[in-house]
Amino acid sequence: MTTPACLSPAQAAARLEEFTVIDVRGPGEYASGHVPGAHNVPLDRVADALPALRSAAARGSLLVVCASGVRSARAAEILADADIAAATLAGGTSAWESAGHGLDRPAGAKAVWPMERQVRFAAGSLVVAGILAGRRFPAARRLSAGVGSGLVFSAVSNTCGMAAVLSKLPHNRAPQTLPDLNETLEALQG
Repeated sequence: MTTPACLSPAQAAARLEEFTVIDVRGPGEYASGHVPGAHNVPLDRVADALPALRSAAARGSLLVVCASGVRSARAAEILADADIAAATLAGGTSAWESAGHGLDRPAGAKAVWPMERQVRFAAGSLVVAGILAGRRFPAARRLSAGVGSGLVFSAVSNTCGMAAVLSKLPHNRAPQTLPDLNETLEALQG
């Protein structure tokens, strides 16, 4: 297995027409702004999408994108394990936009915090709640300990259960105007 190439926003922008861009963020994040021409295949569905992604890779290069580069690196590993070559975008859509490149935003889409920010907010809120409630009910401190343990496990395993749960919330779902995953996979089969 080879290490996937990691392209800077400038490198990716210069070659954007060569790539089939796969955005592995949740539909809500994708709808709030994505690299032009990107197809949305959430990270938790990449394994299911392997046949379509293999077909797309046979026609040209794949570029995998997320908000910061963490989820796209994981997706590139999954693809590499299936013998599908893909490059990643260093720094994700955050770096892309910071470099002055535009993001496509579907009409009517609302801005959604990146998943990493949602996880930090939820985890921090739960820890503080556990500490405050623990002043009156000592057993409530277990909430803070549980969240802390979950964060350690998340770092060690490079997975995030909290992100999986948060991605199911209504504000993280795609607006009706975006294609669903089946339509995206059909387009990738092309």
